[in-house]
Amino acid sequence: MLLIIRDFFRKIGVDKAIAFTVLARIIQAFGGIVSIVFIAKFLSGNEQGYYYTFSSILAIQIFFELGLSGIITQYTAHEFAHLKWVDNDLDGQDYHKSRVSSLLRFCVKWFGIISIILFFILMIAGFVFFSKYNANDHVSWQNPWIILCISTSLNLFIDPILAFIEGLGEVKDMAQLRLVQKTANVILLFLFFALGFKLYSAALASLIAIGINFIQLLFAKRRIRLTTIWRLHGESTINYVKEIFPYQWRIALSWISGYFIFQLFNPVLFAYSGAVIAGQMGMSLQILNGISGLSMSWITTKVPLFSSFIAHGNYNELNKVFKKTLKNLLGVNFAMILFFYALYIVLFIDKVSYANRFLSPVPLALLCCVTIVNQLVFSWATYLRCHKQEPFLINSIVIGILCALSTMLLGRYFGIFGLVTGYAFITIIISLPWAYLIFKTKKAEWHNANNY
Repeated sequence: MLLIIRDFFRKIGVDKAIAFTVLARIIQAFGGIVSIVFIAKFLSGNEQGYYYTFSSILAIQIFFELGLSGIITQYTAHEFAHLKWVDNDLDGQDYHKSRVSSLLRFCVKWFGIISIILFFILMIAGFVFFSKYNANDHVSWQNPWIILCISTSLNLFIDPILAFIEGLGEVKDMAQLRLVQKTANVILLFLFFALGFKLYSAALASLIAIGINFIQLLFAKRRIRLTTIWRLHGESTINYVKEIFPYQWRIALSWISGYFIFQLFNPVLFAYSGAVIAGQMGMSLQILNGISGLSMSWITTKVPLFSSFIAHGNYNELNKVFKKTLKNLLGVNFAMILFFYALYIVLFIDKVSYANRFLSPVPLALLCCVTIVNQLVFSWATYLRCHKQEPFLINSIVIGILCALSTMLLGRYFGIFGLVTGYAFITIIISLPWAYLIFKTKKAEWHNANNY
């Protein structure tokens, strides 16, 4: 039986890095699903609205992170392709050693500063928004919000360091680290809900889980290797302004556009339709985002491998691995979404109370379709970005503007049905074919140019 299971996972492309990452995502998704029960039991409809709108406002961190973590993984992988570990020493040319060291120093110094700035921005934004639109809900949100701001800022500091270690080829190790964090976060979340901590539950669970991440980084092997790389700093450095910024500003605009595409829903619904509708949207998106994150593990764990293939000009192997990975990803994503929607329909028809915490069948079905479509777009974008290029800049900006206008106008005047319909139309009719055209065109252009 174990051999059959092992063979099945091998056929759908599950290696150890994917296994740990998927397990972490499964635990996160499981936590998201089970937390629905806890949220429905221990939070009122209004508190649920605050719970999910917190996440949308916290996503302001996008404006500070600006896609730099993913870039760091790619740049580190490109340099580390010319190096290798011999015990706890790096073997290779001093040029590449020094450039890798400069990346680590940049991560620590840059994100140390902006994580502090983020904390104060989040604090101000949250207090202004919730003070204006609380509609006398009598919800105690202030202290939980402060704790969430602290944990979000700490996460902004540590996540690029984890991304850097991934770029060193330690994908499996980082997947294990995140697995421990996600598991701790889920267990603590359930515990705090059960103890009646209400909105404090997610805040405290997140803060403690981030603390666990810091502790794990102090383990001997990780600490020694990071210290070794830090000390290798020499004359050869990666110049942020000349090398990273020309690429990052395009990624940054794409990420900012992503905020207006994915994170405006809850604040707009909270302001114009109330906390209850915002909570239904938040819970629906939590499940679908969990499924999306789980299936995207097939691609995200391959970023260092894709980058290494590109650094060595091995495009045939790159395309072979990508094609197989994308096929497996879509199969997993479609199966999970189909199962979720079928289960929801059963609960809805039987009038189970938990079904009322989600959107109604039609807007939820549209969100399911959009989630599947976005898997394709995200995968194509990841593939192309491993070339240290950002060809989706104009696409992201245009789609972001359209979605922002659609969300604010249709959400205000037509409620949830108008908001979701506009989002689905823009994604399926405009974004999908445009993204495919970019993918095919740029792949052919870059690979053919490098073959001459």
